[in-house]
Amino acid sequence: MSMIQNPILPGFHADPSIVRVGEDFYIATSTFEWFPGVRIHHSKDLKNWRFVSSPLTRTSQLDMKGNMNSGGVWAPCLTHHNGTFYLIYTDVKQWHGAYKDAHNYLVTAPAIEGPWSEPVYLNSSGFDPSLFHDEDGKKWLVNMIWDYRSGNHPFAGIIIQEFSEKEQKLIGPVQNIYEGTDIKLTEGPHIYKKDGWYYLLAAEGGTEYEHAETAARSRSLHGPYETDPDYPLISSRANPALTIQKAGHGSLVDTPAGEWYFVHLGGRPLQDKYCTLGRETSIQKVEWTEGGWPRLAHGSHFPHAETKAPDLPEHPFEPEEPKDDFDAEELRGCWNSLRVPADSSWCSLTDRPGWLRLYGRESLSSVHHQSLIARRQTSFYCSFETKLDYEPEFFQHKAGLVVYYDTEDHVYLHVTHHELKGRVLQILRTVNGAYEEILLPPVRIAQQGSIFLRGEIHEDTLHLFYRDEETPQWQKIGPELSTLHMSDDSAPEVRFTGTFVGMASQDYSGTKKAADFDYFMYEEKER
Repeated sequence: MSMIQNPILPGFHADPSIVRVGEDFYIATSTFEWFPGVRIHHSKDLKNWRFVSSPLTRTSQLDMKGNMNSGGVWAPCLTHHNGTFYLIYTDVKQWHGAYKDAHNYLVTAPAIEGPWSEPVYLNSSGFDPSLFHDEDGKKWLVNMIWDYRSGNHPFAGIIIQEFSEKEQKLIGPVQNIYEGTDIKLTEGPHIYKKDGWYYLLAAEGGTEYEHAETAARSRSLHGPYETDPDYPLISSRANPALTIQKAGHGSLVDTPAGEWYFVHLGGRPLQDKYCTLGRETSIQKVEWTEGGWPRLAHGSHFPHAETKAPDLPEHPFEPEEPKDDFDAEELRGCWNSLRVPADSSWCSLTDRPGWLRLYGRESLSSVHHQSLIARRQTSFYCSFETKLDYEPEFFQHKAGLVVYYDTEDHVYLHVTHHELKGRVLQILRTVNGAYEEILLPPVRIAQQGSIFLRGEIHEDTLHLFYRDEETPQWQKIGPELSTLHMSDDSAPEVRFTGTFVGMASQDYSGTKKAADFDYFMYEEKER
């Protein structure tokens, strides 16, 4: 019996929305402040997945400059109807405090690779929007509604409103169709129709360790919806021994043979709490009871680290090459920038062919104009390295290797200039917003030529290394560093992304000094 190992999308891949089109399965996941917006993976067997596209590639579709940490794209919904892909997404500008400035949009495409349309604005009444295509051809938007008024629970339920494709806007009355259960914090709605029933799946309990997913149903799209008496469908609550914690927020899909599966987010903690890889996507086989309710096939509410694969031919994909030599005309799909596109004004593969050139801009604490290119950490055991050509002239010039969660938490091994030592290496660490220089004084290095920088992560520890062109052996630099502060769980308030590794450059003097990176190597390691 073939089994699927979880997570199917390791590293930061949260809020999965799955759809089947013929024999092909697609999952869309949240990207928050990372650009381009939304990641879509493709599979033919639900076991083997490959990245296929990022639909939101233009600032006309997604402009996140200035968005706060863990804002941006929340919980996309991917559907398909009559030959067209529909993608619903939220751009969250501000989410702390009483208000949620969350704007919901729709884009469409004839194929999963695009081209994707300009966005249609829908509403700003809440987040986690989802589009349901009913059998009569009508389309309905559901989203959670946010109630900021004093004395009211802010998660006020799931609302529904018709979307007119002809008019390209929402029309008709807004109706609250489901207020959730005693788990509370009801969000992430998706509607399905099966055997004459409308099934509403909703996430509950918040996205941390009390997270869950609940099913409800009605004979009418507009309710009333009856909650599954054996709720929740899935949760990791009160079972700290589980490999996958935080289980919830997901969606259903069937196979061509009529088997059913549920994809959901979850986190794998280190030291009982810290999910440094972020919230990942896992999958569970689902069966339907005689009474018509969905259940996890293994018989409990708890997520399993593996599930039975469907009766489909296996279709593995070629793994991505670990080394990117930057010889292509465009960046690989694994690469991401913060809040704004990686355009030629600051990121170029052509100004020095075969190299990635980053023109220095704002600091690693900026929410506007960072020159940073990074990829997800997808394994607890990994190494990453790069070769850098950079001759700083001023202490305000910096470039190097970054391990990054957000503006408040990151580690940065970089080349800079010191008035007495000349070209030096420094390690900058920011923990909960507190700036710290690890090397006092900084380490003098070769004053000319390329510098090689390397990092190794083993569970919750980070080691950093360097060498120059004349020295083949890596030299360890700085102390062993903890990575636990680069997790959803280490901040005073909840946050939603995961750890990235990559390259960055700063020039606080405003001259946009260039830093050139010859390659970047990322390799997963054995335990």
